[in-house]
Amino acid sequence: GATDLEKQLERLVVENERLKQELNSCRSSEFQKLDVAAGTCSCSRCPHRQEVEVLRREMSYQENRAQLREQHLAEVEQELRKETCRVEGLQEHLDESRRRQREVEHKLRLQLQDCEEQLAKQAAAPPRVRYVPQTEADSQKVRTEMQMKNDVLQEQLSVQKQLLQELKTQLHESQRTCTQLRTQIVVYKGEMERAQSQLEVEMQNLEEEKNRVIEEAFIRAESEMKAVHENLAGVRLNLLTLQPALRTLTVDYNSLKKQAQDFPSMLDKAIRDAKQEICQVISQVSSTSQDLLQKYKREMNLRKKIHNELVRLKGNIRVFCRVRPVSQDEQDSADSRTALSFDSDDSDVLYISNKGKTMTFELDKVFPPQATQEEVFQEVQSLVTSCIDGYNVCIFAYGQTGSGKTYTMEGVASDPGINQRALRLLFAEVMEKAPDWVYRITVSMVEIYNEMLRDLLRENPGDKLDIRLNPDGSGQLYVPGLTEITVQSPEDINKVFELGHMNRATACTNLNEHSSRSHALLIIIVSGFNSTAGTRTQGKLNLVDLAGSERIGKSGAEGSRLREAQCINKSLSALGDVISALRGKYSHVPFRNSRLTYLLQDSLSGDSKTLMMVQVSPLPGNMSESVCSLKFAQRVRSVELNSSSRRHENSSTSSSPTHNSVEGQQCWVHTVFHLQNSQQLPQEVPVPAVHRTPEDDDLMIRTGPRPEASTDSSPGLGPTSGTWTHIWARCGSWFC
Repeated sequence: GATDLEKQLERLVVENERLKQELNSCRSSEFQKLDVAAGTCSCSRCPHRQEVEVLRREMSYQENRAQLREQHLAEVEQELRKETCRVEGLQEHLDESRRRQREVEHKLRLQLQDCEEQLAKQAAAPPRVRYVPQTEADSQKVRTEMQMKNDVLQEQLSVQKQLLQELKTQLHESQRTCTQLRTQIVVYKGEMERAQSQLEVEMQNLEEEKNRVIEEAFIRAESEMKAVHENLAGVRLNLLTLQPALRTLTVDYNSLKKQAQDFPSMLDKAIRDAKQEICQVISQVSSTSQDLLQKYKREMNLRKKIHNELVRLKGNIRVFCRVRPVSQDEQDSADSRTALSFDSDDSDVLYISNKGKTMTFELDKVFPPQATQEEVFQEVQSLVTSCIDGYNVCIFAYGQTGSGKTYTMEGVASDPGINQRALRLLFAEVMEKAPDWVYRITVSMVEIYNEMLRDLLRENPGDKLDIRLNPDGSGQLYVPGLTEITVQSPEDINKVFELGHMNRATACTNLNEHSSRSHALLIIIVSGFNSTAGTRTQGKLNLVDLAGSERIGKSGAEGSRLREAQCINKSLSALGDVISALRGKYSHVPFRNSRLTYLLQDSLSGDSKTLMMVQVSPLPGNMSESVCSLKFAQRVRSVELNSSSRRHENSSTSSSPTHNSVEGQQCWVHTVFHLQNSQQLPQEVPVPAVHRTPEDDDLMIRTGPRPEASTDSSPGLGPTSGTWTHIWARCGSWFC
């Protein structure tokens, strides 16, 4: 079988070579004819040149097809060789199996013959019986040995039978393998015959395709050659007429070539001139834009200065807004997009997208989430330093729980907030003004927890404190028994803050893991004395960290947390009432409705520089609380208080003019009380012509409110209501 396949393969290879030679000869003849035709028609304007090119492309296409056929034929030949090798291997394997089978059969026949011969010899031999006289023990021993030999022979016989059975099994396996190999050989022969038939068909198709292409090429070449010869005479005539036009074109070409040689230098000169003009224009525009930018910045700074001065003169509460950044846990949640946007040109505007609407809030300053603690403090440090000059300053943080109020006011150890930075700045300013000025800085820390005042610097902060008017006649509020610690270094500040933070009430809610459950006030009093001028100053700085406003259902407050939340919301509501009254310029402002508003009365009554830091969250889930906080901040910003006054006195004078007028009015009122009690009060009491000052309101608070306007339940500090009626009838014009 392998020899026949080899012969067929040799015949196919010879036939393939013959076809290749014929195809190459046909190609060479066609190319020669086409070259002859192209030589006879060398004119570029010959209309048959394109047809010749088409024929060439078609010939190249047919060549490509022939190459593809050759590749296919080579692949078929390779497959045929592989099959031949495989068949040869199978034939060798079959021969080896047959040889091994013959050897096994020969061995089995030899063994079988040996066994038959032995059996025949044993059967033919006569039985020999030899009587050996022996004892019973010897007989038993011989019988045992014979029995053992018999067992050994039986085992050998069984082994021989098993070996015979295995040889038969191997013989059957070899026969089955031989049958399978014969079947595979038949299949491979069929595949080789099919491959040979396919190869013959392909060769026949290639031959027919080659003959057809050659015939078509011959026919087209002959027709094209006839057309070329027919048009050649006309082309030659056209060439004679085109010679004058060619000379004209040559002259034009030479002139254009000369112009093209001169064009690069002209172009370079034009480009240089254009670049100079453009650079001049750019420099002029740049200088103009720089001038305009500087003017714009100067105008913006001037506008802010004028606005701040106007706010200071009108006594408005300045309002800053700080947007806290989104935490890592909030970024991983689905509700991590922010609904706030900022104005890149104006740092005082904040935009909020809420319920499909964009709301605009204009404040004094807006800090984006990336603003640092240092940037925030730079905006408020001018207020802090004015405390040294004798002004009362109040900075309080307002916003919902978890919006970053405590972080802004207190910060962390590595990045402190306004509280620590303010005290450090005060120490730096005090060191600069030494030795002309001698200052004393005292610090107190108070919290309002469930409407109870607690001293955070006491060993037992649970003791209840009260708010009273200062008995020195200044009209200022103070807390009797409040711990005041004199600080002289930043180390003292850290000790005070550690003690206060340890005693402050915090708890975990659904909105904040470390929620402040109380209002915390850091009270800093700076007293200064100038020995050269004999001048004394005293300023007070209130730094307030308000507890966060929260919705009960959203924060999940229960039990004691619920009571804390109710007290916090009540005090913040009272703060809103005070702001509304101040904004409407009502005659009565309900400061005493809450411990918080009563303690902040000095900061909200016009004798203080007040700054509100409203904190908002950028998350859409907190938009309603953020909008409420910003609306409240705008209302606070529109409140106009009296301009802040500086508290100072000269040591050569017993008191300031304002203090003298207040003391005179106070003595006059007490005289009226004495005359009323002794029934010696005349019908008309002369009223001193004194201009009313902010201290007059403090005096009125100190002596007791007007009965018909009072809603407070504080203990009486003056005469009975009947006496008050008579005094208000005589002195109403002075108090009002």
